[in-house]
Formats: sequence, C-alpha cells, structure tokens
Amino acid sequence: MAKSTDYGASSIKVLEGLEAVRVRPGMYIGSVSTKGLNHLIYEIVDNSVDEHLAGFCTVIKVYLEKDGSATIIDNGRGIPVEMHEKGISAERVVFTTLHAGGKFDDSAYKTSGGLHGVGSSVVNALSNYMTVRISRNGHIYEDKYEKGVPVQELVDGLLPVVGKTKETGTTINFLPDDTIFDKTYFKAEDVKSRLHETAYLNPNLTIEFEDRRGEETDYAVFHEPEGLVGFVKAMNGSKEAVCDVVYFKSELENIEVECAFQYVNEFHENVLGFCNNIYNAEGGTHITGFKSAFTNVINNYARELNILKEKDQNFTGADVRNGMTAVISVKHPNPRFEGQTKTKLDNQDASKVVSKITSDEVVRYFDRNLDNLKAVISCAEKSAKIRKSEEKAKTNMLSKQKYSFDSNGKLANCESRDPKLCEIFIVEGDSAGGSAKTARNRKYQAILPIRGKILNVEKASIDKVLANAEIKTMINAFGCGFSEGYGNDFDITKLRYDKIIIMADADVDGAHISTLLLTLFYRFMPELISSGHVYIAMPPLYKAMPSKGEEEYLYDDKALEKYRKTHKGSFTLQRYKGLGEMDAEQLWETTLNPETRKLKLVEIDDNFQADRITEMLMGTEVPPRKKYIYDHAKEALLDI
Repeated sequence: MAKSTDYGASSIKVLEGLEAVRVRPGMYIGSVSTKGLNHLIYEIVDNSVDEHLAGFCTVIKVYLEKDGSATIIDNGRGIPVEMHEKGISAERVVFTTLHAGGKFDDSAYKTSGGLHGVGSSVVNALSNYMTVRISRNGHIYEDKYEKGVPVQELVDGLLPVVGKTKETGTTINFLPDDTIFDKTYFKAEDVKSRLHETAYLNPNLTIEFEDRRGEETDYAVFHEPEGLVGFVKAMNGSKEAVCDVVYFKSELENIEVECAFQYVNEFHENVLGFCNNIYNAEGGTHITGFKSAFTNVINNYARELNILKEKDQNFTGADVRNGMTAVISVKHPNPRFEGQTKTKLDNQDASKVVSKITSDEVVRYFDRNLDNLKAVISCAEKSAKIRKSEEKAKTNMLSKQKYSFDSNGKLANCESRDPKLCEIFIVEGDSAGGSAKTARNRKYQAILPIRGKILNVEKASIDKVLANAEIKTMINAFGCGFSEGYGNDFDITKLRYDKIIIMADADVDGAHISTLLLTLFYRFMPELISSGHVYIAMPPLYKAMPSKGEEEYLYDDKALEKYRKTHKGSFTLQRYKGLGEMDAEQLWETTLNPETRKLKLVEIDDNFQADRITEMLMGTEVPPRKKYIYDHAKEALLDI
C-alpha cells in the first residue's frame, strides 16, 4: 500500500477524555488477567505496525525487562512533538486523551489497528510509570508519566530535548500497575506467539524479541518473507497436505484482501481472520464473505464436473471447509468491531468485497489447477458422507438418552431452571461426587460425577467420541449440543448452566482429567470457552492447623512456604490427596461456596497457539510432545 502523506501535530484529532480507564479497565483491554496484561504490549506494538503499514517502520523491538516493565522500540517517524491546538505537545495529547491520535486523520494513516486511537493512552493510564522517548527532527525528546499523570515538566508547552540523533522512531517503556492487574508478569510465550503472528501478516517487517528476566536471555527474531503462505504452512506443520497453498491478494473499494489456504488430510477446519493486523477471534463479516463465496464456487465446480448430480444436495459449508487451513487478512480504512478488543468485524462492505474477490481469485486459480480443485472436492465428498452417517448416529444417541433430574443416575441437578443462576460441577470419582452432592447448594448447583479419565478426543474418531458414555452424559446435561467439523448443532442459547466448573484433585491425575475435559470442550464445544462459561475449581492442597489461632487452607506449595515463614508457633499440616478426603463442610467452604472459593476462568488468547499446543500435547505424534516436556520440565506439576 502507498505511503500516507503528512503526519504532524495537526494530524492528532481529539475526541474525549481519559478518566474512566482506571475505573473500568476491562472495558478497554478485555480483562485484568494475564491476557489483559499482555494486551498492553500488543497495543503499543500495533501502533508501531501502523507505522509500518503507512510505509515507514521496518523494525520493531520488544524487550521484557528485569524490573517487570516492557520496552517497545520502532524506527518509524516518531510521534509528533510539535505544539497541538490544545496548547501542549501533540505527544502529550496522544498519551493523556482518550480517542486522540493520528488514526482519525486519513492523511496520516490509511489503515490502522490498535484500539481506535485509545491504545497509547489506555496503556499509560494502567501503568505505574511510563517513559516515552521520541527521535524526530534530529532531536531526542522525552516525556514521563505515573499512573497516566504527566510528571515531566514541559518547556513552553513542548517536550524537553534530551539528546541529538540522526534516527527517527519511538521508544516506550512502561510498568503495569499492580493495583489493577491480577498479575504483572508478562507471559513470554504468548507475547512471542503474537509477535510471530504479526510478522507473518507483514512480510517486510522484522520484529525482535528479548526476555531479559531470567538467568539466560530468551532472544528471537521474527521475519517471515513468505507472509500468509508461510503462516498457513506453519499452522499445518507436518500434516499431510492434499493440495498446494493457494494465495491471492487484491483490492476493491479501498479495501485490501489477502488470503492463503491449504487442505490437509484431517477433517477439521482452521480459519483465522484479521483486520488491519488485529486477530478477530470471533471472525466477522470478512470471514462470512470468504466462506459463503468459497462454498458457492466449490458447489458450482462440483455441478459442472458432474460430481454432484441433479438430485444431489449441495455440499454444506462445513463439508467444503473440512481439512482447510486458511488465513484471511483485510485492510479496511474504517473498521467497525463488536467489542472494544476487536473480536469480531462488523463492516458489511467487507463481506461484499471479500466475497467478490474470493469468487474471482479462487475461480481463476482452480481453472488453471484442476488437480488441486479435484483434491478439494474429494475432501468435500468424504466429509459429506461422514456427515450423513454421523447425523444418523447423533439422532440415535440423542433419542436414547433424554435430559432428566438424574440422567443415567449420575447428574444431581439443581432446582433452578434459570441458566444465569445455575452452575454445574464436573467431579471425578464417586466419593468426591458424593461429598459434593451433600455440600452443594441444591437451588443452583448441579453435580455431575464422571468415572476416571474421559476419552482423549484428539486421538479418537468421531464415532468413538459419540459412543463414550461420559461425553454423552455431559452433552445431554449442558443442553446446547456440540459441533464436530461435519456440521454444527451447537446452540449456546440453549446452555443450561452459566458456569461449567471442572473440579478435579489438585495432583497430576487431576490435572490430566482437567486437560482431557478442556480438550473436549475446545474441539467440540469451543463457544463454551470463548463465551466465558468454563472454569477450573481451585481446591486447597493443605490445611494448616496451628496450636493457637485459626485454621487456614493453603492452595499451593507457595502458600505453604509463605505460611511457614510468617506463622509463629507450631502447627499440624494436613495434605489433601483428593477431594474425596474432604467432608461436605470443608468442600463447601473451600471449593463450592461462591463467597470463599477460588475459580480460574479458562480463556484462549491465541487460537493459533492453542490449536498447535492442543494437537502437540494430546495428538498422536510423540517427538514434538517429548521436546515440549523436556523444555518445560521445570514447570511440571509433581505429586508429593
């Protein structure tokens, strides 16, 4: 895309103030968990990527510092420092005013990511301190903030000059506010994955990453000249490809569309959508446009080639996309999103443009590559046959087992029928299930005991999944069906419980059971996770009973270590090897009572990474799993 024109103080447009950010941070960054914490880095990086899209920045550096702060450096034009119409430096306006930035001026940026210009100011507001250094006009300028409030004195309304330089660019260092975030330790693997993803989307950009917090520095450089083609290849890894990677890029009505896809010999789809370099976890109009156009193209070809007869029904969209790995990236001058953190694109013109370009480009490719076309149609044929077979199996399964107060003698349901109030605990073992049934609040808490470890759905065929008694019981209890790549019978509006809580023992076996359940939800009911309905209970590992004073539950070894250091006097320690060792009162107090329990919300920050990790840890290939275990051995949970 062509370089944008002028970028100066007049490019900074002011819309409103900043006061609400510290009061309700979740409105701006999604959450105050590790996901929200990492999002601070992404916001600053996205601003640097916008400089790259404008034709100026070529290198971005991200450092995780020993003191817990993060530093982001780019070689773009540098944030404007000239006098703004508000009477202070334009940089100060950018970092202290919500909805102030060059993103609102078409001459400065043709397209942009970030939070519509709120990114820099939001990160500033949620940081203990922030230092900004700008190289521009031959000088280095500096500004400083604490909790979003400027502490650097201006000189006649302008930033002080702290040095000279021939370079241009912006350096931002910030320390997240520990009074706002649950944790202030950036998760390096998630940050690296996001940066690598950004490099795939921008083949002419180089991103350097350095984690300086450990004994040894973790350093990586991300530069992906193959772009989306390389992204698709990386997503497919060692899977057996059935066709070449198909790539196209075009522009229509000032919207740029870029796409790469490939089919592999596995029956599930993996379609990722991006708008202005921002990952749209819930898809949106660009994904809808691509899917509908692609389905129409394949059905038309199947009719022309007489693969689909006159009496045959068309392939469904799920049939056509089974085995597909695809990345669709659009650059839109005025994107609209559902939600502040851009999880779903809402522009109807994006659907129309993507559909038109996809139809034209896919037809142009397949007209010249008939073998690849036949391979894709063959995948759709196989999928359709399996779908029809499984529809019968699914109907039989659901007709044999109806939802009741005591489904198969297992589910101890709650009295309320209001899903917003209800929660269901999935408990391993009859003894723990019995204690939970006694301890629960029957009005709104349901208990579903399961026996041992459920089927690993990552390794099992769909017919075995549907035949598994424990899985069938869960599907019936939840009430919203399931999706499995051959069709989609999942309906989140029919979910009977607002919270689905995995309650397993705090040991290795318990962790394995939790992982198997999460794999099931991720592969067959992913919307349960993306909609925030899946939790993991946190039962305590220990109970400390001092000779004097109150008893205290300790939830992990770190809590025990702290207790030993701070507690004066002798105490007796009880270790809970399983939930079945707790009586009903203890189980209620520690794990079931909403007033005192601890729950972990299950979130997915990066679908690409989540898919890769799930496949590696739960799939059939052993070497990648062994390597991962060796690399992360220090983080392993061990039984005592």
